[in-house]
Amino acid sequence: MSATIVIGPYSEADQTALRDAFSPIFIDAPAALSDLDAAVREATTAVAFKGHNAFDGAAMDLLPNLGLIANFGVGYDAIDVAAADARGIKVTNTPDVLNDDVADLAVAMLLMRGREMEHASKWARSGEWKKKGEYRLNRKVSGGKAGIVGLGRIGREIADRLAAFKMDIHYFARSEKETPGWTFHADPVSLAREVDYLIVALVGGPDTANFVSAEVIEALGPRGIVVNISRGSTVDESALLDALEQDRIYGAALDVFVGEPDIDQRFYALENTVIQPHQGSGTVETRAAMSKLQRDNVSAFHASEALLTPVN
Repeated sequence: MSATIVIGPYSEADQTALRDAFSPIFIDAPAALSDLDAAVREATTAVAFKGHNAFDGAAMDLLPNLGLIANFGVGYDAIDVAAADARGIKVTNTPDVLNDDVADLAVAMLLMRGREMEHASKWARSGEWKKKGEYRLNRKVSGGKAGIVGLGRIGREIADRLAAFKMDIHYFARSEKETPGWTFHADPVSLAREVDYLIVALVGGPDTANFVSAEVIEALGPRGIVVNISRGSTVDESALLDALEQDRIYGAALDVFVGEPDIDQRFYALENTVIQPHQGSGTVETRAAMSKLQRDNVSAFHASEALLTPVN
């Protein structure tokens, strides 16, 4: 079989499955490719890739016969797809299998912020409930207006869930979609101005950097909540932090951050923000499905069969 290199922080179970399937070489990051023998690099035709370290053209050039980069995850912004195209390298990802988990977490985080579940739990656990009585009244979530920024696979799953919470669904996308009567907005500012909750479900990468801008955040207003389960780069974090610290929006619920896991320390002081450790797809079942889909793409490539989930 053609040589396979595995790059990134895989679990023991995933490492075992990859080893059984491909007898690969394991390295931590693309930067370690230069440490491999030239013969190994020349023999490599496929890479199973996981993580956020940049996989750029220079790294690809170290593997002159590379034909596939199989990404673990639906987001592939760490991979320079244009560079892969220029070199005739195919890229795959692992969509769909994680949609439900990510959408579930988005809704859960919105509920956590609106109903102050994290703070209420601390109130009960600390004994304040017994000493001081019931927790303060918080905010009704059902029946509000939800704005989805990016109505792709995951965005639609989120919208479907929020519709069940009796919400009026609004959305931004590159073009109007076929929906059950949801309201389309051609720009994110008009969307934010109209809704109570702004849920970001964009792909990452330079095209969406700071897409939720200071102007969008300002348009959301003092009752607005930002929920981000996409990439930290899609939101202007500095503008978001300023708005949160000055109570110009009601709060945020964030699973992703710029520079994670070394996130901006200002977030830790905020009582109006739910923080999660980028665990949108973090269930045993979904991570196993993602791993299998990645391996299936590598297997299809080695067998000269059609790739299951090509990006380019």
